[in-house]
Amino acid sequence: MFIVSSSHLAVPGAEDLSEFEFALTVANHAFQRWMTCGMQAVGARDLSPLDVLVLHCINHRNRPKSISDILFMLNISERHYLNYSMKKLEKMELISKSKAGKEVFLQATPKGSEACQDYARVRQACLLDLIPKDRGVAQSRIDEVARALRVLTGFYEQASRAATSL
Repeated sequence: MFIVSSSHLAVPGAEDLSEFEFALTVANHAFQRWMTCGMQAVGARDLSPLDVLVLHCINHRNRPKSISDILFMLNISERHYLNYSMKKLEKMELISKSKAGKEVFLQATPKGSEACQDYARVRQACLLDLIPKDRGVAQSRIDEVARALRVLTGFYEQASRAATSL
């Protein structure tokens, strides 16, 4: 038996994909809830899941990121979503902007970097300690699941392009 949210999409032979989509939806919402709760725990309140992702992306490797790099890294297709997060994070003094020619670069402020490091400590205490030491979950290793998700992302990207051309 497959666990699906939309039986009309669970066509014979593709029930597993419907089950995957439902599991992905539930996992996505749990992950988003975790990100916001994790940041609230370190005092960074009122951040959306996208705000949290953008902050961590900007803080990554402690070097400035261009807007196009962030859009690409996070697979964001609508720049206005990023613009809203950038304004919010800048107002909270978690990131700063600089310009090089016409290009805008973003960098985490010391306050933003500290929030990311504090989040990492909360993540260690609340999440990582729950994960089995062998990194196995449901007969798969977490890195294998991540690789499979990247492959499936490509399928969904291609399907999106195909649907756009209909």
